[in-house]
Parts: sequence; C-alpha cells; structure tokens
Amino acid sequence: METPKRAGLIDQMNLAGREISAAAVMFHTAVAARRGLSATEEKAIDVLMREGPMTHAALRRHTGLAAASVTDLIDRLERKGYATRSAHPDDARRVLVTAMTERVYADMAPLLADWVASLEELYATYTDEQLRTISDFMTRAAERQRTATERLPDA
Repeated sequence: METPKRAGLIDQMNLAGREISAAAVMFHTAVAARRGLSATEEKAIDVLMREGPMTHAALRRHTGLAAASVTDLIDRLERKGYATRSAHPDDARRVLVTAMTERVYADMAPLLADWVASLEELYATYTDEQLRTISDFMTRAAERQRTATERLPDA
C-alpha cells in the first residue's frame, strides 16, 4: 500500500520530470535558434554525435520521426553543413549520415559551456553512489520515453 509520504515523493518526481522536460526543450530550442536550426535538427545532430554515423532507418528509430521527415531533416542538416551523406561501406544501396564533428563543436560548444560547467558544479554536490542512482534513473526514464514515443498512435 502506498503511503502518503511516498505519494508526495512521487508527485514531486512527476513535477520535477515535467520541469526538466520543459527546461530542456526551451534550452535546446534557444541553442538551436542561435545557430539557425530547429530543435529537432539540433537534437538529431546530438544523436549523430553520440551514436556515430547511421543509416536513414537508424536515425528514424532514434528520433521517432516519420521516414519522409527524416529525409527532409537530413537534407536540411547537409545543406546547413552539420551532416554529410556517404555510401554505406557494406551495402551500396544504403547511405550513412555523419555529423560534421568539427563544425558541431565549433558552433555548439560555446553555447553549451556555461551550462556544462554549471552541471559539473551540481555533480560535485552528490556522492558517487548518488550519481550512480541518478544516472540509472535518467537512463531508464529516457528508455521509457523512447518506448512511449514508439507507442504513440498515428494521427
């Protein structure tokens, strides 16, 4: 049986989750706008930077976007100089999309430096065990959100 204390903690977690989600969307929208990108483009670049070169289908899976939307996204990133297409080394019918790492670092790092430094200060206030717990929670929550994205009904 759930206690009132636990119910209150869960309410706090839900509110904190909503707050961090909204803050992340607004922050990344602002960062993207300063570089002439949409928030979707900026986060797609992040996916490519973290995951490495990937096919159109893999980028679609990682973003949850429709196939046609991913094609348009890749076209825009390529046109803006943040990604390139190249032949897949194992299958000439497929194409790999790769982030232009030097361009991304040159353009994005100055905008993210203050936030990253602030996070490092915050990390210093937690023990290693607390950081492991927080990291585990964030990783599992992100996976659940990706699953929820996949489960969204079509229009």
